[in-house]
Amino acid sequence: MDRILYVEDDETLGFVTKDNLQHQGYDVSLCKDGLMAKKAFKEEQFDICVIDVMLPKMDGFELATYIRKVNSQIPIIFVTAKSLQEDKIKGLQIGADDYITKPFSIEELVLKINIFLKRKYINDNNGAENLNVGKYILDMNNLKLRSNGIEKKITQREGELLEVLAKHKNEIVKRKLLLERIWGKEDYFLGRSMDVFISRLRKHLSDDPKVIIENIHGVGFRLTDE
Repeated sequence: MDRILYVEDDETLGFVTKDNLQHQGYDVSLCKDGLMAKKAFKEEQFDICVIDVMLPKMDGFELATYIRKVNSQIPIIFVTAKSLQEDKIKGLQIGADDYITKPFSIEELVLKINIFLKRKYINDNNGAENLNVGKYILDMNNLKLRSNGIEKKITQREGELLEVLAKHKNEIVKRKLLLERIWGKEDYFLGRSMDVFISRLRKHLSDDPKVIIENIHGVGFRLTDE
């Protein structure tokens, strides 16, 4: 049974969401503040984290920063207020993989959770092809970039994005295709989110100056390594 760390200080919303997720077959640990969630993460094993931004004692950004230092691969979904668009960008820069805005439907949240967990099981059960990216090897099974005996851990969404670009090396991959394949739909703000992930990938690949992720303005991206 997949385990979810769910962090929400609104008692009613937390109870209703936890109850619905449990009815979907998940094992849910509900924490009402950031410090409680940090303690739970230290002591237990989880498959995914769903974290509200506005939390008492330790906010969602600080909690996610801690989680990313301990585990670079576990998926993190931020819950944000609809009016605070800057929270979404900040969360993605910290290392979150996705976001959901309040008010949300349980169906929307379950869909997002399933996207990450489905990919996890594909990698665990079927294996994934290792891909060469310049001097790096992208290992999607273990979500790692390897180069000269050195390993860098990457998040699931970073890996998915790099995998598509690497499989279409030297080709322009349209933004629409990337958004629909990885995020499930195309909209303006998801495009902003993707730009954050592109910046994170460039940083991961910065030790090899031959690897370039080129932004084709208004069209998409092209990865080259020559």
